[in-house]
Amino acid sequence: MKRPNIVFILADDLGWNDLGGLGGSAFYESPNIDRLAREGMRFTQAYATCQVCSPSRASILTGKYPPRTGITDYLGARFGEAWRDLGRHDRMLPAENGDGLRADEITLPEALRRAGYRTLHAGKWHLGEEGVYPEDFGFEVNRGGWRAGGPEGGYFAPWKNPKLEPGPAGECLPLRLGRETARFIEDHKDEPFFVYLSFYAVHGPIQTTRERWEKFRRKAVAQGAPGKRFAFDRKLPVRQVQDCPVYAGLIEMMDDAVGLVLDALDRLGLAEDTIVCFTSDNGGVASGDSFSSSMLPLRGGKGRQWEGGIREPLYIRYPGRVAPGARCDARVSGIDFYPTLLDLAGLEVPAEQAVDGESMAPLLRGEQAPAFETRDLFWHYPHYGNQGGDPSSIIRRGPWKLIHYHEDGHDELYHLEKDPGEQQDVAAANPELVGTLRARLDAWLKEVGAKFPVPDPQYDPQKQAEYLRRQECEVMQELEAEHARYLDPDWAPNADWWGSRVVRD
Repeated sequence: MKRPNIVFILADDLGWNDLGGLGGSAFYESPNIDRLAREGMRFTQAYATCQVCSPSRASILTGKYPPRTGITDYLGARFGEAWRDLGRHDRMLPAENGDGLRADEITLPEALRRAGYRTLHAGKWHLGEEGVYPEDFGFEVNRGGWRAGGPEGGYFAPWKNPKLEPGPAGECLPLRLGRETARFIEDHKDEPFFVYLSFYAVHGPIQTTRERWEKFRRKAVAQGAPGKRFAFDRKLPVRQVQDCPVYAGLIEMMDDAVGLVLDALDRLGLAEDTIVCFTSDNGGVASGDSFSSSMLPLRGGKGRQWEGGIREPLYIRYPGRVAPGARCDARVSGIDFYPTLLDLAGLEVPAEQAVDGESMAPLLRGEQAPAFETRDLFWHYPHYGNQGGDPSSIIRRGPWKLIHYHEDGHDELYHLEKDPGEQQDVAAANPELVGTLRARLDAWLKEVGAKFPVPDPQYDPQKQAEYLRRQECEVMQELEAEHARYLDPDWAPNADWWGSRVVRD
């Protein structure tokens, strides 16, 4: 049996509506990724398993929910008493977070290698220090994966990455990763391969070339200036419009890199025998980090407990097996990739690897899949997000979503079909349903051995109130001015932004 090739493309911090075409954005442009939506299946309710990156990435590779892997926040995040050093004056001390993938995990690439697949990791890892790198978990070749969660040194050579030597000054990192992936595919065109193209884009610091900035600056100006770009939601300003030309240019650079990979599959005659998946690891950055984008009409973004923080784009193309232009409204999660890809490859999940996910193969065939209709989905984030999120746990059942907050124990309930923007908390009107969902959520948290934050005995409500006042008044005003300047014709990036002066893509 000839097993299918697999190309798994993972964006970093790309929101559910940060793509053009069927992706929902009228401002961003992503023709190559849009092609996957046209030629494959588009999932409208696809979720990451966490609102930040490392836990979601661990779930993709293991098929497990984050509490089972021990990674519930991005690696390197502060927890316990170290959280106080950030000066945010929160009520609780975040729970302990793991320091990397555990050695006993049988990852997706390891399972595929057992069946003769050649394996490549290209791009971001952020799942452990040296000794816990891609080559330690089933990847034969590692191009660019190490401890870092962002593109140290930026998106243009000379970057700082011990696993990916920079090319000439100005070389574009996303395109370099696309070329490395295309080269690996060509080298192994006669063998089954699994390539994991894990972009650093579109994680901050957002950067692009001057030409792309100018293209999208003109497009943003043509849209007309918004009255304001930010609104305050609980703890941080949140972006309300998509008009950042630097972020748009970064998306386009990543999309061009995807085009290099798709072109290689076409040129080598491999497209018909290759599964291509495209998704992201968490919601787009509407607050915190670079305040790059808006997830409206969904609420929040990366790091936050609302839909904007966990809903993702997901396209899967498999010619001859998946109908082009198909749409699937089933609720799917990052835990499902592991069993799905093994199923499509004609392989069983290793007996030693207990997974939480379900195979999406029936959905891809257009069949009914009762497991996806009846199961609950869960999230557990016992931390404070850099982007304004709260320590919380979530259960999604049908159209209902319950959020439990660990600071004070209260619950919010939303009906996502009627209220996708999570503006109407209906918990008080549905006490019986809240009790049922809380009981199931509590049972799951116990089942997975979840860890929890604890009250901070040094909590000072006055200091927290002053911190929040500064965010709402001073920081939001600064952001309005900064983001308006992106559209000034004479705006210029930092002096060390190589790609703005030397373009070699």
